Amino acid sequence: MICRTKGIVLRTTPFGEADLIVTYLTPDFGLLKLFAKSPRKTKSRFGSSLEVLTHARISFWGKENAPLPRLTQSDIIHPFQSIRDNLDCLLKVSEIIELTLYLIPERDGNKRAYLLLLQTLRDLEQHKAHNLEILHYKIKLLELAGYAPKLDACGKCGKEGYGFYVSESSILCEACAEGMDSPVRLSPGVVRLYSNLLTWDPKKIHRIRPSVALLSALSDTIDLHIRQILEKPLLSKALMQVPSQMR
Repeated sequence: MICRTKGIVLRTTPFGEADLIVTYLTPDFGLLKLFAKSPRKTKSRFGSSLEVLTHARISFWGKENAPLPRLTQSDIIHPFQSIRDNLDCLLKVSEIIELTLYLIPERDGNKRAYLLLLQTLRDLEQHKAHNLEILHYKIKLLELAGYAPKLDACGKCGKEGYGFYVSESSILCEACAEGMDSPVRLSPGVVRLYSNLLTWDPKKIHRIRPSVALLSALSDTIDLHIRQILEKPLLSKALMQVPSQMR
């Protein structure tokens, strides 16, 4: 059976001497792994359409529930080459790709996640606020996957609070947090920034102009939360800590 959809290449894995397993994020199938025959033998347009981040129209063949359908056609819609050519931007994008691979299930259509990634890649090409765009993607993806932290009020009683308890994935008021370890203290500005990034139209996110301190504080909090729910740090996050002269 031939199926057609659009997809964004998240990862390619060598298979044998010349084949690839290509992982896409698609609107119709969520994460989708496909077998690509011999693209590494030639520098054809088919091979170039399998570069990471490439947005393409794809066709694949396989019986229903086949573990690894075969990719039969891939036509480039947009390559996002400028992101791949910018090492710092590519490293940041690698972080959200890794998070997507962890949080989005295979063979489960997710149009919202697909459109979120597509819009983020477009924004990264057009705007220079890479840290803001990356943070927005993390927050929205966590929401879509059901893992968004609760920062607007105490997660137990609903009262106001500014102490974020990583183990609870939530702010807790002083009464509800009695006897617990010390929290991450969040300012009202950090909480407002989180709310804005969670609720604003993604196409207008670049209009937000947070201070470096606010952006850094919220980013650190979200990264702590991600590490908690995954029970390990993102590998791409660790790579970003390596000094540029050692990469």
